[in-house]
Amino acid sequence: MGGSGEWARPLRDDADLDPLLERIGDARFVAVGEASHGTHEYYAWRAALTRRLVEERGFGLVAVEGDWPDCARADRSVRLRPGGAGDPREALDAISRWPTWMWANDDVVDSLRRLRAWNADRPEPDRVRFAGLDVYSLWDSMHELLAWVEEHEPDHAAAARRALRCFEPFGEDGAEYAFAQRFAPAACEETVVDLLRRLCEERGEGDDPDDRFAAEQNAAVVVGAERYYRAMIEGSAASWNVRDVHMADTLDRLVAHTGARTVVWAHNTHVGDARATDMADAGMTNLGQLLRERHGTDDVVLVGFAGHRGGVVAGREWGAQMERMAVPPAREGSLEDLLHREVGHDALVVVPRGDRPGWLDARLGHRAIGVVYRPERERWGNYVPTVVGERYDALLYLEETTPLQPLHLERPDEHVPPMAHAV
Repeated sequence: MGGSGEWARPLRDDADLDPLLERIGDARFVAVGEASHGTHEYYAWRAALTRRLVEERGFGLVAVEGDWPDCARADRSVRLRPGGAGDPREALDAISRWPTWMWANDDVVDSLRRLRAWNADRPEPDRVRFAGLDVYSLWDSMHELLAWVEEHEPDHAAAARRALRCFEPFGEDGAEYAFAQRFAPAACEETVVDLLRRLCEERGEGDDPDDRFAAEQNAAVVVGAERYYRAMIEGSAASWNVRDVHMADTLDRLVAHTGARTVVWAHNTHVGDARATDMADAGMTNLGQLLRERHGTDDVVLVGFAGHRGGVVAGREWGAQMERMAVPPAREGSLEDLLHREVGHDALVVVPRGDRPGWLDARLGHRAIGVVYRPERERWGNYVPTVVGERYDALLYLEETTPLQPLHLERPDEHVPPMAHAV
C-alpha cells in the first residue's frame, strides 16, 4: 500500500487548499466532514475552506448538522436581519440541546463572525445564509410553528394547536413518544402532515419569503422528527435513514428556495458516501450518498477528515457532561496509522480521477469519534471500515489535534434527545 506520500500535499495554511479548490471547480455542493464533533482543527480547516468558497467562488449557503430553530437564530445574526443578535456568539451561546459544544464553541463563533462581517458589506439578497439540517427539534419546531401560525395564518391556528396537543402527553420526551407508538401506530404524523400541506398550498400574500419558508421548514422538521422517533422502534438503521433523508430533503428545499451554491458541515459518517463503508451492509444510507445520487458526482464534492492522535471534547455516554479526552495514536493498520507512517505531517489528499495508489482502494479502518467517545475501546471499536477513494473526493489528514473550546458547560436540566446513534 505504498505511494500514499506521493498524493499527500503538505497542509500548512489556507493557500495549501488550492488543489481542493481546483477539484471543486463548478460543483454546487461541497460537503465537508469532521472525524469528531469536538476537535478544534477540524472546525478550523473546515472554516478556512468555507471562507475561500464564499469569498472566491460565490457560495451562499452554509448548511450544518444542527437543529433548524437554533441555526435560524444564528442566521438572523449572520445576515443582520431584524431581531438578530448583534454578535453571533449570543445566538450560539443560547443553544441548550445536548451536545451543546457541537455548535456552541469558539470556532463556530469565529466562523459566523466572519460571515456576518462579509455580509455587512452586501445587499440582503446576496448575503450568505446559515441553516440547520437536522431532525431532533420536534418540540422546539412545534412551538416556533405555532407562534408563527397564530400571528400570520390565524385560520390555521386551530390545526397547529391540534398537532401540538397530539405530542403534549409525552412531555417533550422523544423516547417516550417512540415507545408509545408500539401501541398506537397511527401516531401524530397525520395531523402534522395535514398542517404542512395547508401551509404550502395556501400561502398568504405579503409574507416575508424567508419567514414563511422557516415556518414551513419547522413543520417539515416536526414531520421528520415524528418519523424519526417512530423509526427508533425498528432499530438504529431505520432511524438513521430517516434522519439523513430528512437532511438531504431539507438541503434540497433550501437550495430551491435560495438558488445558492452550498457548503455542508457534518460528521464524516454523514458526509462520506455510505456505500464505501460497512454502513451499506447494515442497510444504511447517508447524506453524502444521497447528494451523489440526486445531483451527480460532478456537482458534488465530499471532503473528509482524519487525525492520528491528540485530544477531543466528548461525553463518555449519551447525555453525559462533556470532557476533554486524550485521543491515543491510531490503531495499527488503520487509515490514520498508514498516513502517520508514510506521510507523517498534516496533509491534503485529493483523490485522483484516473490512476491512483492502491491504498485509496483498500478497505481500511477509519476512526470516527461521535459525541460519545470511549478511548478504551480503540483496540476493537471506534473505526469504520472504509474505501477512502470511494468514500471521499478529498481528505484532510492531521497528525495531532486539540479539543475545541465550548462556550459553556451543559446545565443539568438541558434537554437530551434520545439515543439512536452517537454521531
